[in-house]
Amino acid sequence: MAKLRLACIVGARPNLMKMAPLLRALGPYSDVEAVLIHTGQHYDKNLSDVFFEQLEMPRPDVTLEVGSGSHAVQTARVLERFEGVLVEADRQGRPFDRVIVVGDVNSTMAATLAAAKLNVPVAHVEAGLRSFDRTMPEEINRIVTDAIADLLLVSEPAGMENLRREGHPEEHLRLVGNVMIDTLKFMLPKARQCDTLAKMGLEPGKYGVVTLHRPSNVDAAETLRPILDVLVDVSESLPVVFPIHPRTQERIKRFGLAEKMDSAGGMIQTEPLGYLEFLALTSQAKVIVTDSGGLQEESTVLGIPCLTARPNTERPITVGQGTSTLVGNDAGKLRSCLASVLDGTYKQGTCPELWDGQAAERIARVLVEGS
Repeated sequence: MAKLRLACIVGARPNLMKMAPLLRALGPYSDVEAVLIHTGQHYDKNLSDVFFEQLEMPRPDVTLEVGSGSHAVQTARVLERFEGVLVEADRQGRPFDRVIVVGDVNSTMAATLAAAKLNVPVAHVEAGLRSFDRTMPEEINRIVTDAIADLLLVSEPAGMENLRREGHPEEHLRLVGNVMIDTLKFMLPKARQCDTLAKMGLEPGKYGVVTLHRPSNVDAAETLRPILDVLVDVSESLPVVFPIHPRTQERIKRFGLAEKMDSAGGMIQTEPLGYLEFLALTSQAKVIVTDSGGLQEESTVLGIPCLTARPNTERPITVGQGTSTLVGNDAGKLRSCLASVLDGTYKQGTCPELWDGQAAERIARVLVEGS
């Protein structure tokens, strides 16, 4: 009997964290061949090597090496090169039975489109998330991917409602839970063994963590400056660890804000960190300030207050049920919420159902057994 051949697509580091648990879950199925294809949309050899090692992932079977470029350039390269992989597999008599895409990067959408054009079924892990903000490239990728995928694997109930509202048939939908939480739970024991806090002179529960990289927060001085003012002020009473994204670092220098940051004694600036080191920090923080979608989810499971520097979120359960509060780029609201964290009056959250570390096993059963 021929094996079920699955083309598993990753394109950026967040995709690795979503694909790693699924590859582990598919491992015990002897009748499944999972082929890992890295588009190379984001590829830094040092960082990527660290991620594969820490996540205990196999190295990619195929690397498309699309590299950086505009949205159009990346999408076109993935379309062209992944189509070639699909066509060659068919020519060799070993066609793929299904393509699996995760998340919402350009590679996700482009691989889905290439597969659909060749009538290869597509499963989308993390389907149905919507920010309802079409100025976000990720939102366009989500909408297009879900429109042409035939198996939509959803992490939270709001995603199911979004897809139903868009007219997707019920037989295409599965509420399976959140694979990012699978990785969190798998990696947390290792992260807690890291000496990251000791190296930074930090104590558990007595510091904050900040990540900012979205253009809406960092590309204008009149927006970034007030946010940094708040963070610098807070760092006087609570140490703040700030792994600074290259985009943000460039803007800080361009806007003449580097001296303000450097002179803040409680502000600990670092390069971007590996997943384990970063999880060691976030899992033991008192508060997280971020514009990252993944951190909204992780903080909810960890029970840590998360002040989300975005006006909207495609993960509404993290606000309604979890520990996240949307503060946008409103420095006044950020200051107020930080004060409530420090004085102990910030809201408590609960962990959503199915965010239990078993989402990948449920997805594997759907892919292999159809249930």
